[in-house]
Amino acid sequence: MADHLRLVADLEALLYRHDPIGIAVGGNRDEYSPEAGSIVPRLRDVETVEDVRRIVHEEFVHWFDDDTAGPAGRYQTIAEELWARLEVG
Repeated sequence: MADHLRLVADLEALLYRHDPIGIAVGGNRDEYSPEAGSIVPRLRDVETVEDVRRIVHEEFVHWFDDDTAGPAGRYQTIAEELWARLEVG
């Protein structure tokens, strides 16, 4: 449970730093909390960084819409950093 919560917090910070849809303004560091919370449970069976990118993009489309989420490529750097975090554990 602690690992799950730590990963959610790490992802929340990662999303805030990269701010893929431009909503992280004014120091509200939990702006991406709902998205991080829905992404982490889906990461259990990922095998590649592409799996991670797909999941992150799908969740942003779910929470917002296709136009706001933008192309999947927008999430590549986020996916790479998250993948590295998953590999380290």
